[in-house]
Amino acid sequence: MAVKRGILLFLLFFTAIYCQQDAVEGFFTQSGHTNNWAVLVCTSRFWFNYRHVANTLSIYRTVKRLGIPDSNIILMLADDVSCNPRNRYPATVYNNAARHIDLYGNNVEVDYRGYEVTVENFIRMLTGRVAPNTPRSKRLLSDDRSNILVYMTGHGGNEFLKFQDAEEISAYDLADAFKQMAEKKRYNEILFMIDTCQANTMYSKINSTNILATGSSELDESSYSHHTDHDIGVAVIDGFTYYNLEVLENIDMTSEMTLQDLFNTYDPIKIASHPGIRSDLFKRPLNKVKVTDFFGNVQNVELTKTKYPLEENIDDVNTLYIVS
Repeated sequence: MAVKRGILLFLLFFTAIYCQQDAVEGFFTQSGHTNNWAVLVCTSRFWFNYRHVANTLSIYRTVKRLGIPDSNIILMLADDVSCNPRNRYPATVYNNAARHIDLYGNNVEVDYRGYEVTVENFIRMLTGRVAPNTPRSKRLLSDDRSNILVYMTGHGGNEFLKFQDAEEISAYDLADAFKQMAEKKRYNEILFMIDTCQANTMYSKINSTNILATGSSELDESSYSHHTDHDIGVAVIDGFTYYNLEVLENIDMTSEMTLQDLFNTYDPIKIASHPGIRSDLFKRPLNKVKVTDFFGNVQNVELTKTKYPLEENIDDVNTLYIVS
């Protein structure tokens, strides 16, 4: 009897240790964030860069669909191609030649437009160094519990991204902005995604913790558009963004898909360039990071075991509905 009791205690002890290890592992693989933000930046001007506007609006539509409200999205568009006189379909922007979805519908809130999209405004917005009279819609009101998606697209080169063919932001500028954000506790985790030529060089100088980065192309490599709408006369989306959307548009707020799953879909042959991923600064394993940790919003669910009695009298039920 004593032997059986000893064996039972032994098994209970190791079961408790095993459960505790699972709890500890689960704790360290959770994000711990309480809110999500998205900073979406198109740095290009001119009609022939239509695809860059479509790239940005496509990601904008995705994060809104997955639950991030406009109040937590900073949208920067350097040009309004929807109102360009060469647009055969006025007041619209499409990312596919089939033109199923108008990305510029009734619910687009552009926070920085036209010549407001500058390197200075971008860095000030990230770091919180904005003028006192800056409206809320132009402020990134994040904190140390914020997960932030930073998406950028435009024309770039080795360690730089052009803004409106007038100025450039360098990889050093970007790294410094993220460092200031870390020092000021303006984020919990950041996913930096960039679609441009030689995109992977833009995150090479980042040295702040909890930043995960992905780009569309390697050093000395161009990024290419996916296809052209011949009625509009220009390319309507870039390959890297297109294939990201192919995955993102097929998930919902409750999806368990991880960023590792997303990155595993990257095919250099389809994208026509070699996407890069930098995760050495990121603390969590990518197979534990949900896509919705950055592209969706925090879903707070409270479980209760309290029972709610159902009224059997139909008149009481109707009265209950009227009152509520």
